[in-house]
Amino acid sequence: MSNVSLPKLKAILLYFGNNTKYLGKVKLMKLFYFLDFVHTKRYGAPVTYDTYVHLEHGPIPSTILNLIDTAVDDPEKSTLNDVIRFEHIKRRQGGKEMIKMIPNRKFDEADKKYFSISEWKVLKEICQKFYSNNADSIEKASHEEAPWKETNIMDTIPYSLAAKDKDSEVTKEEIDLLLKAI
Repeated sequence: MSNVSLPKLKAILLYFGNNTKYLGKVKLMKLFYFLDFVHTKRYGAPVTYDTYVHLEHGPIPSTILNLIDTAVDDPEKSTLNDVIRFEHIKRRQGGKEMIKMIPNRKFDEADKKYFSISEWKVLKEICQKFYSNNADSIEKASHEEAPWKETNIMDTIPYSLAAKDKDSEVTKEEIDLLLKAI
């Protein structure tokens, strides 16, 4: 299990749900990736501490994916059903189905307390950057990142690979040191 608390995870989901468009399951997984890895590149540590796995459509936070899958497949048993729900939406072009996340309420000031100043800054920035991106474009963006390029299908993606991106402000050693301290 990731080290992210359930209340913090719910706050992230509410923020994503209220501050992005076209929020399907694939885009949601990539928003988590960018939240964790951009924060790591700037501050040496992720926000959720989830374990990321290299899958065909990009990096996936494994524990969060399992929680989301339960929310999609068995909403009654989901620990997230108080904050989000999912709808299956058929697209006109190509008929491909989108599993759209719908927030059950607005993100409020009480939710904001779960974030450090740096986490809050990166959370807002990720939502602004990818606000209207569709799943394909955010997936493509994740494939441009060193953590994706440096791993193979089904590999666990170490946070320290974030240091290999040219926009990283921290070294691999700094990331490793901070992660050991947790």
